[in-house]
Amino acid sequence: MLKGTDVNIEVLAPELDVLGALDIGNFENCSTVLVSRGPLGLRDRLLKRAFDLTLTLPALILLLPLLAAIAVAIKLDSPGPIFFRQERMGRGNRIYTMLKFRSMRADALDRQGVRSTGRDDERVTRVGRFLRRTSLDELPQLFNVIAGDMSIVGPRPHALASTADGALFWDIEDRYWERHVVKPGITGLAQVRGLRGATAQREDLSNRLQADLEYLTGWSIWRDIGIVAATFRVMTHRNAY
Repeated sequence: MLKGTDVNIEVLAPELDVLGALDIGNFENCSTVLVSRGPLGLRDRLLKRAFDLTLTLPALILLLPLLAAIAVAIKLDSPGPIFFRQERMGRGNRIYTMLKFRSMRADALDRQGVRSTGRDDERVTRVGRFLRRTSLDELPQLFNVIAGDMSIVGPRPHALASTADGALFWDIEDRYWERHVVKPGITGLAQVRGLRGATAQREDLSNRLQADLEYLTGWSIWRDIGIVAATFRVMTHRNAY
């Protein structure tokens, strides 16, 4: 009867919440519940990599003067290295070293990410505050993209010791590991939706994870292009500190 009403009909199935269902499929005339996305196929991986290099190589050339100016400003503002290096988790749960412009005092760097950066954080330098507010501290990750550790678009990589409400991310959400079937990104669906800043509450992580998993479902190069375009609207954000 419902199928003949000429309207969209959805049946609530709360028992599927336990499985973390992402989609409904079919295998040999049997309905299936998709609970995890595997890695992109070879064609899609090549397409995504070509997109990354097409954007990243020209961007690095054009941004060289800006990168140099930021490097000089960091050195003049406070003693210490220009770049901040931190281990992050990438595709397949492999560890890599992510680059950022240093925005904190050298003696206060948190390489494990135990403490999230807060508003008016005393560890952040004057130049660092501007870099974080405008997201310019993320620009060195273009080198991570060239190296193949990251992509332009994908789930944002988290510091290994990151917590929400005092608990590690993977202890809060069993689905956390599913976000690592693709390379982490400089920007992502969660970021363009304004889900950034400190993860003080468990809901902060859950909301971002849901956006990451939504990004993986039905991936297309057009979605990546749309996210890149939308990123310019949120480079400055109230939670960028």
